Amino acid sequence: MIRRVLLVDDDAAVREALGQSLELAEFDAVTAGSFVEAKDRITAGFAGVIVSDIRMPGRDGFHLLDYARRQDPDLPVILLTGEGDIPMAVRAMAAGAFDFLEKPCAPGDLVAVIERALRTRSLVLENRRLKAELETGDPAARLIFGRSALAEGLRARVRVAARAGTDVLVTGEPGTGISKVAEVIHLSSAQGKGPFEKRAAQGLSRSALEERVAAAQGGTLFLDEIGRLPEDTQVALADLLEKGDVRLVAGSTQDLTEAVQAGRFAAELYYRLEVMQVRIPALAERPEDIPVMFRQYVAQAAEQAGLEPPEVNAEQIARLMAQPWPGNARALMSAAMRFVLGLGDSEAEQDDLGLAERMAQVEQSLLIEALRRSGGQASAAAASLKLPRKTFYDKLAKYGVKPDSFRP
Repeated sequence: MIRRVLLVDDDAAVREALGQSLELAEFDAVTAGSFVEAKDRITAGFAGVIVSDIRMPGRDGFHLLDYARRQDPDLPVILLTGEGDIPMAVRAMAAGAFDFLEKPCAPGDLVAVIERALRTRSLVLENRRLKAELETGDPAARLIFGRSALAEGLRARVRVAARAGTDVLVTGEPGTGISKVAEVIHLSSAQGKGPFEKRAAQGLSRSALEERVAAAQGGTLFLDEIGRLPEDTQVALADLLEKGDVRLVAGSTQDLTEAVQAGRFAAELYYRLEVMQVRIPALAERPEDIPVMFRQYVAQAAEQAGLEPPEVNAEQIARLMAQPWPGNARALMSAAMRFVLGLGDSEAEQDDLGLAERMAQVEQSLLIEALRRSGGQASAAAASLKLPRKTFYDKLAKYGVKPDSFRP
């Protein structure tokens, strides 16, 4: 979560004291002695919140609040008031201030209000980011979730496959979303406005294949579990692809090279697909993507069910990240639906976890949160947890957590 706070106060002693309190609470504090000094930092894209005194010479806190709201109505501004300024602060709240505190305020009270404002700001910026991705028209950004290096690599590979125009083989463990990635390749390609025909390969006859190829002309034919395609249909498929205006995207959860060597899969067809392969990493390889994906699935499930999405807390995320998820994205999606419906989560909420497992969940969650706060800077994250660097890196390796995944 973002941790930046712009602190504006004309009193140097107060500004320094509050700045130190914010730094001790692990905020990224930026101080300014006036509105003029702070103005250039107050933008629509400011990834943080503002804490400002109301009474300042020249441009006061009201002017700052008005300016901030004109730049971004969703930018939280917390106002600090002197004794007797409460009516003034109430007026500021009516004008759109996020909250106000009376000086001198206890550091704990200030930190609590800032934490709440930062959570609000983080959610606003995340929603804007998702909306921007939606408006770019990039299906890979819109439909393939995750922020890890592996997720970014998958999106990049999908874009390359889409542009290449060749037939494509999409591989991954069961539940990783092979058919979804196949459709994203189609939507991202020159054939994206054409038909997308989807069929299971197992038991597909020659005549049924001919119908599907005809229906997919000018678009894409997706055959799931291509390794189970009957041998006589494999030969027909290779011929049809040579003659027609259709692109083949095939999915497989098994190693096709073994099937080729055993004579169960036509080498000619395999070598067509081998040119462009897209492998979907399993959730076990990128646990840092689980929070992003789960929240997205919760939002989708809530919309589908016509319900308000429930809050996903840190404890819930820790439990999710401690699970192996052999069913991958499909299992995580089912867990999100159960969570939205209030049915519990048989995979993520296990009451039989022992102390060691529960402690591991907490430790992993703390490592991830420290890296998120430090923007992926391992040294800073280790220092915030008061751990030697070697110990910190050993723990990252233990849980498969990679600092690069948290860098902006």
